[in-house]
Amino acid sequence: MVLPPLVTPADQLPPGERDRAARQLRLPELGEPGQRRLFAARVGVLGAGGLGSPVLLYLASAGVGTIGIVDDDVVDASNLQRQVIFSSADVGKPKAGVAADRIRSLSPHTRVIEHREHLTADNAASIFVGYDLIIDGSDTFDTRYAVADACAALGIPLVWGSVLRFDAQATVFWSRPPTGPSVTLRDVFPVAPAPGEVPSCAEAGVLGALCGQLGGILVTEAVKLICGIGDTLLGRMLVLDALGQRQREVPLVPDAAAPAAAPATPSQAAQRHTHVALDELDDVGDATLLDVREPYEFARGSIPGAVSVPLSRVLADPASVELDDSVVVFCEVGPRARSAARALAAAHPDVDIRLLDGGYAAWAERAEASERSERTDRSERTDRSERTDRSERTDRSGLSELSERSHA
Repeated sequence: MVLPPLVTPADQLPPGERDRAARQLRLPELGEPGQRRLFAARVGVLGAGGLGSPVLLYLASAGVGTIGIVDDDVVDASNLQRQVIFSSADVGKPKAGVAADRIRSLSPHTRVIEHREHLTADNAASIFVGYDLIIDGSDTFDTRYAVADACAALGIPLVWGSVLRFDAQATVFWSRPPTGPSVTLRDVFPVAPAPGEVPSCAEAGVLGALCGQLGGILVTEAVKLICGIGDTLLGRMLVLDALGQRQREVPLVPDAAAPAAAPATPSQAAQRHTHVALDELDDVGDATLLDVREPYEFARGSIPGAVSVPLSRVLADPASVELDDSVVVFCEVGPRARSAARALAAAHPDVDIRLLDGGYAAWAERAEASERSERTDRSERTDRSERTDRSERTDRSGLSELSERSHA
């Protein structure tokens, strides 16, 4: 969706900036007016990590005039695989300070604001005031929802990205755009998953190069918004599959039932869909088991009898998904299943749609535990049988010896 420019151009570019941005100035869609808009822009970046690192580098390279960095962490050796703004010599140093120095070396005229504090729901709005847009590169759900709610309340566009393993997503959330749909994070994911429900990058891993790819996409969206060029991702989500090297889009629409800038209460969340516990799975009768994970995940293993319908297909056209009277939806752990269930419930109001607690991960863990128990039982039965056989052979041997003595 094409939107009007977000930022008024600066009166002029600083000395030397035309030379530094010469290749960018040649773009007719951008030109000097666009470069002056970039220099006048104020962009806040959440996190200087896997996504924040390439985002900060490309914002500085593009000539953004003011960049804010929100990060209270220090550089760790494990960061270097994907956080390309740092070097081995930076281990142990504050991320915000190191990133700020690197930005200044790339773009001497850029003003860098360091927010060396942990962002929360209480301080997010006060940090964001004065920024034209926010780019979220954070890696915890508490922070993501605090960022999204503050941006929604302030009416600031949020350029949003998420990456895990080989998968990534990108979109633009904006509660008060000048035109087009008003879509926020809670329209897509109304409630944050429970702690431990979704693995972190530290637990599940992440491809470093994909962080760079997604970071470049997020900066491109920021540049388009600032300068009013191109078709932004507002109202659609870009989904990247690095293993298959495929990209697809999922349309996003406002959810009138979703809370605007506050979490749903537990009772509200519970009313959306009923849940099926693992120990109840054998009692669901003829309900269809719907696996909304990616095809490669389904190929690696699924619950016996489950049908594969990836989340992207569900969200793209939920009405086209054929359902029986009763459906149990699951993904790896839960969030994708909740998104699918919401879309399917809206398109199929007469279908009984339930969610499997814990998803495939919980089922697989239970199946593995059951298999281990069965192996242990078999081993113990074998041991008992062998002991019995040995005992019987010993008894027979003793009887034979007694018999021989008696005949003698």
